Amino acid sequence: MTLYIIRAVFLVAIVCAAAAMSFDYADIHYGSDQTPTDAPSGSIIPWVIMLVVVVLAGLTIAIDLWLPNKKISTISAIFFGLIVGLILTYLFQITGTAVFTEIGIHPSMQRWIYVIASVLLSYICITVLLQTQGQFRFVIPYVEFSKEIKGFKPLVLDTSVIIDGRIADICNTHILDSPLVIPDFVLNELQGIADSNDKLKRNRGRRGLEILKTLQKSPDTEYQVHDEQLPELAGQSVDQQVVLLAKHLRGKVVTNDYNLNQMAQVQGVNVININELSNAVKPVVLHGESLQVKLIKEGEESGQGVGYLDDGTMVVVEDGRSEVGQDILLTVTSVLQTSAGRMIFGKFERLLTVASR
Repeated sequence: MTLYIIRAVFLVAIVCAAAAMSFDYADIHYGSDQTPTDAPSGSIIPWVIMLVVVVLAGLTIAIDLWLPNKKISTISAIFFGLIVGLILTYLFQITGTAVFTEIGIHPSMQRWIYVIASVLLSYICITVLLQTQGQFRFVIPYVEFSKEIKGFKPLVLDTSVIIDGRIADICNTHILDSPLVIPDFVLNELQGIADSNDKLKRNRGRRGLEILKTLQKSPDTEYQVHDEQLPELAGQSVDQQVVLLAKHLRGKVVTNDYNLNQMAQVQGVNVININELSNAVKPVVLHGESLQVKLIKEGEESGQGVGYLDDGTMVVVEDGRSEVGQDILLTVTSVLQTSAGRMIFGKFERLLTVASR
């Protein structure tokens, strides 16, 4: 709402200024007792001036609405490029006036030369700074610009967590208020995996791209692709780039890669490990508690049977091999927690199908 008010005030101010300019023009050229409406023939010029100024104001607002997501680095590059271009034009005018006068160039032509030089130099300076803005940092003393984003810290996704797919289900629970940042180098790696000759890798890459489409279409998820080229990322591995980008954005890394998790923690970057999050929300199972599970296969050790809970937790049952394919009741003897997940060990108690007869 504030922006709409500012735009309305800007438009009104421009119209008033254009009207005042046209009246001043009429006063200068047609006399102080005449207005643009009763000026002699040829007084259409004030109205042309007013129309041009209003059109320029309208174009300015249209460009502002067309480019809603502006970067302070881009604006700074344009601003400083324009200043440098005007300074160079001024120096060119000081040194060129005497030369142009000496060779007989008329003063009116000299003015047009300076106008053309101003446009050319400003264009060159702005384009150069826009193309190299990642190599410079424009700092205004005592002023810090901080991007206002939803949530506390942006979450930088790595390739493994995108392919895993559970991040989309987590976002659907509405527990994440922070924006998801997908670096362009992660997108490139996903594209490379999707184009692999290996069928398994190709399917994993395509799954990752489908997950990104799901996140992008979600109305409750703030999704953004980070394509800014940072000098410190050049020549680094993808995992290292993810960590450095999260540090640059003061965000967190989201992954299920153990090595990336350790690397980020060593460099002081906070990490959300999807595997650890999954384990944290699983129900707590205590020693001596009874559980119901269906055994689906034999275990590695003699006499063991293996089943799975609804959340995917593996359950290893002693003396359960003979009951594979049956629903049983077991007593928990121990719980093994690893970075890859949780395993429950138990002792066969009784066969539920028999007990229910």
